[in-house]
Amino acid sequence: MIAGLSVAGLMLPEAVAYAGIAGLPPQRAVMAAIAGCLIYALIGRSRFAIVSPTSSSAAILAATLAVFPGSAAQKAVIATVAVALVGLFFLIAAGGRLGSLTGFVSRPVLRGFAFGLAITIILRQLPLIVGVPEEGSSIAAIAVNLIHTIPHWHVPSLITGGLALGALFLFRRWPSIPGAFCVLAGSILASTALSLCGQGVAVVGTIDTALQWPHWPGLRFRSLSQLAQLILPLVLILFAESWGTIRALALRHGDTVEPDRELLSLGLANVGAALVQGMPVGAGFSAGSAAEAAGAQSRWTAILASCSLAIIILVAAPAIASLPKPVLAAVVIAALSHALSLAPLVRLWRLDRDQYVALAAAMGVMAFGVLDGMLLAIALSIAALLHRLAAPHIVYLGQLGASHDYVDWSRHPGARPVPNMLIARPVVPIFFANADRVLAAVAKSAATASRVTMLVLSLEESPDMDSTALEALIDFDTAMAKRGVAVVYARLHDQLRDLLVKSGAGEIAERSHFSVDDAVNAALAASLGSGPP
Repeated sequence: MIAGLSVAGLMLPEAVAYAGIAGLPPQRAVMAAIAGCLIYALIGRSRFAIVSPTSSSAAILAATLAVFPGSAAQKAVIATVAVALVGLFFLIAAGGRLGSLTGFVSRPVLRGFAFGLAITIILRQLPLIVGVPEEGSSIAAIAVNLIHTIPHWHVPSLITGGLALGALFLFRRWPSIPGAFCVLAGSILASTALSLCGQGVAVVGTIDTALQWPHWPGLRFRSLSQLAQLILPLVLILFAESWGTIRALALRHGDTVEPDRELLSLGLANVGAALVQGMPVGAGFSAGSAAEAAGAQSRWTAILASCSLAIIILVAAPAIASLPKPVLAAVVIAALSHALSLAPLVRLWRLDRDQYVALAAAMGVMAFGVLDGMLLAIALSIAALLHRLAAPHIVYLGQLGASHDYVDWSRHPGARPVPNMLIARPVVPIFFANADRVLAAVAKSAATASRVTMLVLSLEESPDMDSTALEALIDFDTAMAKRGVAVVYARLHDQLRDLLVKSGAGEIAERSHFSVDDAVNAALAASLGSGPP
C-alpha cells in the first residue's frame, strides 16, 4: 500500500507533464495512466512495471501529430486513433510471437536515443520554467529563443520552478519519501496561498475527467495509412523501453517474464488507454524504479497506484487546477536527469564498440527530431551489424602444444601450424552477403601460404546456410580440388550436413568432422594414403 501511494504521487505530475509534451489536455495522460496501469497489473507479469504515459512516447506522439494539419479537436481524434493502432500492433505482434524483434533495437541505440531525447525534452521544458513562450521546432531554435528572451524571463515562474527542482533533488536523499508527491502538494498549497496565478505563473487548470467521444473528422484511407506508418516507430520504442525496464528489474530480483506475454499486456493496456481517450502507455524506467525503491512486492502495487490516482483526481481535481506548470516542468527535468549521465556512452568508447551508433542516435534525435532520429539510429545499428557480418574476418588456427586444442596462432605464441596444412575458421556466419568474400579470402590464404596441400575449414559459426552461401561453398570446394588442395571440414552442424545431402553434395558432408582435431587427423591420414579424409 505504501509503494502504491508513493508511485501514485509520481504518476500524477509526470502524466500531466507528458500531456504537455504531447500537446494534449492533461486528462488524457491521467486517464491513460489509470487505465494502462490497472490493465497491465491484471495481465502482465512484472511486479515492478508501472504502465503509464512515458516521455519518449509523448515526444513521438507530438512529432506524429505535427505531421497532420487541423484543429485541436481533429488532432485529439487522431491521437485516439493512434493509441488504438498502437494497441492493435502490439496485439498483432503478440499473436505472431514477435517478442524477439525487440533485439533489433540495440542497447547503444536506446542509450543514445535516451540521452538525445532527454536533452530535447529538458530543453523544451525550460520555457515553462522561465515563463516565456516556446518558439521554434528544433532544439537549436529553442535554445536561441531562450537566450534572446533573457530580459523577459518571468521571475516568479523561475523561482517557482527552481525551488521545485531543488526540492525534488533534495528528496532523493530519502528514497522512502515520495518526493514528487510532497512537491506536488506543497506547490498546490503555495500556489493557492500566494496566488501565483495572479502573479502570472501558468497553472494546469481544470482537469476534465468526463468521457465524451469526440466527433469523427472522417480520416481518409491515405491519412490512416500514413498514421499507421508513423505509429510503427512509436510501437518499437515503447516496447523496447518497456521490455528494457521490465527485463532489467526482473533480472535484478530473479523474476521471470516473457516478451510475448508483455506484448499482449501492453497491447491491451493501450487499447484501454484508447477507450478512455488517453495517450500511448508503456513501462517507464522512472516509475518502475520508483516502485522498486518503495518496496513493491507484487502487482498489487500497480493496482493500488492506479486506484489511488483515480481517487486523487476525483477528490482533489479542483486543487490540482492550481498546480503551477513550472513545477510540472521541474518534475519532468528531475525524472529525466538520470538519462543525462555520460557513463554509459563513455563505457562504449572505452570498449571501442558501438560508440558511433550511440552517438548517431543522440545526435539524430537532437538534429532531426524524435521519429527520424530513432529510425536513423536503428538503420545505423543494422548497418553496423551487416558491416561486421560482411567483413571476411577469418582466424587461422595452430595446435596448442601436444594437446587436442587448436587456437588462433596470431594471439597464442604457443600455437604452431600443422605442416602443409592451413586451418581456417571464419568468425562470422556465412550467408549470402559475405559467402564469396569469406571463401575467396580463405582460398587466397591457401594459395599464398607455402606448400599447403591440405585445408581444414571450421564452420562452427555457421549452423545453417541460405542457398547462395551453399552454392558458394560447393563452388569453393570444387575450385580447391582443381588446385590440388584437399579440403576437410570441421564443426559442421547437423542442419548444414542435411542441407549438403539434399543439394547433392553429400560427398562434402562425408568429409566433415565434429572437431578440428578429428578433421586434422583425417586430413593427415588421407595425405598418407591410409584412409579417406
